[in-house]
Amino acid sequence: MDRRHLQYYVALAEELHFGRAALRLGIATPTLSVQIQQIERRLGTPLFDRSRREVTLTSAGAIFLAEARNVLRQFEQAEAVGRRAGRGEIGRIEIGYVGSAVHAGALQEQLQRFRSASPDVELKVGEWPMADLPDLLLDGRIDVVFCRLPIEVPDALGSHILIEDQFCVALPASHALAHAGVPVQPALLANEAFIMPEQPAGTLEVARRGGFVPDIRSRPGHLVAVLAQVSVGDGAVAIVPSVLQRTLLLPGVVYLPIAGPVIASTIAALYREQETSPAVRRLIEQVRRTPSRRIDMLPLS
Repeated sequence: MDRRHLQYYVALAEELHFGRAALRLGIATPTLSVQIQQIERRLGTPLFDRSRREVTLTSAGAIFLAEARNVLRQFEQAEAVGRRAGRGEIGRIEIGYVGSAVHAGALQEQLQRFRSASPDVELKVGEWPMADLPDLLLDGRIDVVFCRLPIEVPDALGSHILIEDQFCVALPASHALAHAGVPVQPALLANEAFIMPEQPAGTLEVARRGGFVPDIRSRPGHLVAVLAQVSVGDGAVAIVPSVLQRTLLLPGVVYLPIAGPVIASTIAALYREQETSPAVRRLIEQVRRTPSRRIDMLPLS
């Protein structure tokens, strides 16, 4: 017995007339009669009392009608869920991010937009060490990543830049350079101790331009922890994204630009190029339609 048999049965049970039910179903009356007989043989009981003048439900037929309607509703619900899943309107997405994506607002903006457009898709969001994110994405443990470039991106992954930022110097307020009011020349940092953030690219480029090997005092990872160490005033400095100038103001920390060409630091979304999940593809399409925005350093006071 399949869905078609149940549809035939419900139509006849509602019309209680073979001709009208057949017309409603778009089939011949003899065909409907044969199908009903097949159902009754399968169940081993008559579902209708038939006479020349009328068709009525038996007691078994009335009970079976309620169950048949329930099964048909479940069929319809399953079809609707399947269609919505195929359109990416329901499902689950695992999202990984690094802390600086939150400071710049890139993560929040994308998730708010997606939740508004696809409220029935479950979003599970977690912070991960930046170096782990590409492998987690390739392994399928995470579906979309929000990270700070530069980072090695395997060929199987695509990327889209959301934020164009730059590195700057975070200095203790007591530092001799902190209130000079001019961009810091990299060479002037040659004798400094550095607090290394999770993204080392800015520190390494400053050292390269200044012609020195950086003295790394510690590697706390999180930007809040990096700036907390700068703020205690023991002389260590850090090369950090300039967005922190707007979002992470700690007592005793001064931000200054780096002299010379901008050392770029961008926030990007990473994703699998051959993504199969419709829900994940919807998020990827949204990300790729988003134009990148630029963050400039605030003017020196």
